[in-house]
Amino acid sequence: MTRDAVVLAVMLVAFAALVTAHVTLAIGLARRSPRWRAPIALVIAPLAPWWGWRERMRIRGSIWVVAALAYAGALLLARR
Repeated sequence: MTRDAVVLAVMLVAFAALVTAHVTLAIGLARRSPRWRAPIALVIAPLAPWWGWRERMRIRGSIWVVAALAYAGALLLARR
C-alpha cells in the first residue's frame, strides 16, 4: 500500500468518525434542554463538542476532537 492510499484511508475514516460523532452529539443535545443548542451545534461545528462535554457526553465529545485532529493531520499530509 502506498503512502497516498494510507493517508486517504485515514482521511476517510477520520471524516466518517467526525460526522458520526457530530450528528450523535447534536441528537444528544436535542434530547436535553435547552433544545435550541442542537440546530446551532449542527451549523457551528466547534460548539457540538463543547456543549456535549458540558452535558456529560464526554466520550462523544472526545471522539469528535480526536477525529477532527486526525482528519486535519491527514489533510496536511495529503497536501504535501
